[in-house]
Amino acid sequence: MFCNRNCCDPMRQNMYGYGMPMGQPMMNAQPMMEGQVVEPTITKCVEQEFYHEVPHVCPIHTHTVNKHIYKHTYTPQYSCSEECQVANLDCGKCSNFI
Repeated sequence: MFCNRNCCDPMRQNMYGYGMPMGQPMMNAQPMMEGQVVEPTITKCVEQEFYHEVPHVCPIHTHTVNKHIYKHTYTPQYSCSEECQVANLDCGKCSNFI
């Protein structure tokens, strides 16, 4: 049984009389020899402290958001084209030279 800081209850010491084990009434006590003096029981209290390590799990979740940012750039690509046109200037027929 744990005792408080003021030590054990003095009422328990007086319950069955000093010098008697607790729980045994006085009538079961053996007669004392002549000249024998029974001193009051000295009760020694021992206060004990028990430390217990209680592990706790602390879940920590990391969520990563990856942002992909696209920067659009515009580079002109020049091209050119060429068209060849033919114009026939026909002044007549070969018969003109005959």
